[in-house]
Amino acid sequence: MQKKEMQNGMDPSLTGFLAGTNARAFDYLGIHKSVRNGREGMICRVWAPNASEISIVGDFNRWQAGLDCLERVGGGVWECFLSGVWNRFDSYKFCIVAPDGKKLYKSDPYAYHFESGEGKASKYYDLEGFPWKDAAWMRHKTAKPHYGQPVNIYEIHPGSWKRHADGSVLTYEELADELLPYLKDMGYTHVELMPVTEYPFEGSWGYQVTGYFAPTSRYGEPKQFMSFVEKCHEAGIGVILDWVPAHFPKDAFGLARFDGTPCYEYADPRKGEHKDWGTLVFDYGRSEVVSFLISSAVFWLEKYHVDGIRVDAVASMLYLDYSRKEGEWVPNINGGRENLEAVAFLQKLNEAVFSLFPDVMMIAEESTAWPMVSRPTYSGGLGFNYKWNMGWMNDMLHYLKLDPVYRPFNHDNLTFSFFYAFSENFILPISHDEVVHGKSSLINKMPGDYEQKFAGVRAFLCYMMAHPGKKLIFMGTEFSQFIEWNYQKELDWMLLEYEQHRKQQSFFRDLNHFYLNTPALWEIDFTWEGFSWISNDDYTQSVIAFRRIDRSGKEVIAVCNFQPVRRDNYSIGVPYDGIYEEVFSSDAVRYGGSGISNGSSIQSVKTPLHGCEQSVCLTLPPLSVFYLKCKRRRTKSSGGPARPRQGGERRKARGQRSGQKEEK
Repeated sequence: MQKKEMQNGMDPSLTGFLAGTNARAFDYLGIHKSVRNGREGMICRVWAPNASEISIVGDFNRWQAGLDCLERVGGGVWECFLSGVWNRFDSYKFCIVAPDGKKLYKSDPYAYHFESGEGKASKYYDLEGFPWKDAAWMRHKTAKPHYGQPVNIYEIHPGSWKRHADGSVLTYEELADELLPYLKDMGYTHVELMPVTEYPFEGSWGYQVTGYFAPTSRYGEPKQFMSFVEKCHEAGIGVILDWVPAHFPKDAFGLARFDGTPCYEYADPRKGEHKDWGTLVFDYGRSEVVSFLISSAVFWLEKYHVDGIRVDAVASMLYLDYSRKEGEWVPNINGGRENLEAVAFLQKLNEAVFSLFPDVMMIAEESTAWPMVSRPTYSGGLGFNYKWNMGWMNDMLHYLKLDPVYRPFNHDNLTFSFFYAFSENFILPISHDEVVHGKSSLINKMPGDYEQKFAGVRAFLCYMMAHPGKKLIFMGTEFSQFIEWNYQKELDWMLLEYEQHRKQQSFFRDLNHFYLNTPALWEIDFTWEGFSWISNDDYTQSVIAFRRIDRSGKEVIAVCNFQPVRRDNYSIGVPYDGIYEEVFSSDAVRYGGSGISNGSSIQSVKTPLHGCEQSVCLTLPPLSVFYLKCKRRRTKSSGGPARPRQGGERRKARGQRSGQKEEK
C-alpha cells in the first residue's frame, strides 16, 4: 500500500512528517477547512500506524462511531473529508480500533482547543483572523538582541497569581489587565508562564500535557491567549512559555498507547516510563514523534508570537538512567547512559527553531553538568541559547539556610559559581520548584529573627542581581510570602497590609529598576570582560566584593556581607583613584534596614590592596549588600583590575586584561 502511494507521489507535508523534518505538521494533521471537488468541508487527519479502523465522532454526527471513517494515506496517517464547515467549539474525538479490536476514544493530538471537564474532547477552533498589532515589538527584538539587554523574568502560575473574590480564576484577558501594570511598575522585563499547554490534572501544574497545540481552556479560548501575548508586547514585556517534551501522562484520552500500541512513547518501559512521575517518555528515535514535538515548539512561536520557550526536565531526557535503579534502564549502543536519540532531537529542535526565529530564547532547565548546553550544535552543543544555573541555585539556597556561624565553612557555596559563570549562557532561577514540597518560601529559608529573615532576602537579591547571568524569580517572592505556594488559591496579597512586606516589595521594585538602568549589571553577562573579582577569600567574615563592567567601561562594585555583624573600617581594593559613592543598599531604612550608609563621597587612598593600587575604607552593615560607583576619577587610572584570588585561570586573566583596555 505505502509503496504504491510513494510511486504515485505522496504529499510533501506527509513525507516530511514521516521523515521527522516537518516543523509545521499542525498545518497538515488535525482538523482543517478544505475544499474538494468544489465542496467546502473539513479535512481530518491523524497518525495511528497500527490501528485497524478509525472513525471521527463528535457533535456533527451525534458521536456515532463507524459513520465517518478515515482511510490510510500512507505511513500510518489516516484521512477523511467531511462535507460542510464545522462551527467553532464543535467537539470531537477519534474512535480508533486497536489491533486487538478494542475501541479507543482519543482526543486529537493536533487540536487547537479542548473542552473543560471530564470528557476532554477536542474542540474545533479556527486560529486565523487575529489582528496582531505587535510589529513594533518584533522589530525591537531584532534591533536589541536579548543577550546584551536586561532580562528580569517573573515566573507565574496563571491560575494562582490572583483570583476573583469567589475563588474563580482570571481569564487570559483579565490576567493581562491585572498583571501587566504590575510587571511594569515592579521592573520586570519578561513573564514566564508555567505550562498553559492543555493538561488534565490541576496538581501537575501543567507539567503533564495532553494538548501540545492548545492553550488550556481554564482561562479562555485561544484568541484570548493571543490577546494576552499581544498586550504583553504592547507593554514591552516578553512572554516565555514552559514547554514539556520530556514526558506525558497516561490518561486514556491522550497520547498514551494511542492506537492500542506504543506510538508516541518508547515501547520498552525501561526507556518509555518515568515511574516516579507516573508518566511516559517520548520516543525520540521515531521521526513522526520528532515532527510532532518540533512542530509544537514552532507552533507557539509562530501562531502565538511567544518570545521564548523554557524546555522542562532536560536532564530526564538526556540520561537513560535518570531516576532509575540498576537494571531498570538500557544502555545506549556504546554502552553509555546518554540517550543519544534525545540528544539528536534537542539539537534538531534548536536548529529548526533558530532557522525560523533567530531572536527567540530557547532555555534549558538542565540540572547536571552536561557540557555545552547553550552552545551551537555545529560545535557539538545542544543548541540552546540559555541554561538555568541550577548549580548556583542549589549552592546559594544551601548557604542561605545555614546558621551564619557555619557560613565560613561553606564559603565556596558563595563563590564557586563565578568560576564557571561563563561556561554557559546562564539564567539564575529562584523558581516555583524551590517554594513547594516542604522546601519553604525564600524568606522562611532564612535563619535568624523576623528582621534578619527580611534582611537576608534583600542581601541575597542584591547579590543575585550583581552576579553574571539573567534573572528569574517566582511570584510572591517579591513581597516575601511566608507560606509555600499553593496552586489552589491566590498569593497572600493581604500581606501587603503589613509594613515590612510593603517595604520588601518596594525594595524589589527599586532593585529591579536599578538593574534595568545599570548596563554594567547585564550588558556583558557571558564573558569575563564584564566581571572581575576584588576579594573572594575572606571566608572568616563571609564577605566578598566584585566588579561588573559594561561595554563603555562603566562599572558597579558589589560588596556583600553575609553575617549578621556590622564590619567597621573594612577596606577593599578599587580600580581607580577617585571619589566613590554608595548608589544602592539593601540596608536602607526605607526597606526596613538599619540605615548604615557609606555616603556619596568615599575617598580612595593610595594603599594597595587586592591587586589594586587604590583602596577605600567602608562600613559594612549586617546581612547586607551595597553597590558602589566611582563618580569622579582624580587621575586617569590607578592600576589594573583586581587579580583573581582563586583558580588563576588563564582565560579569566585574559578576560580581565581586555576589560582593563576597555576601561582606559
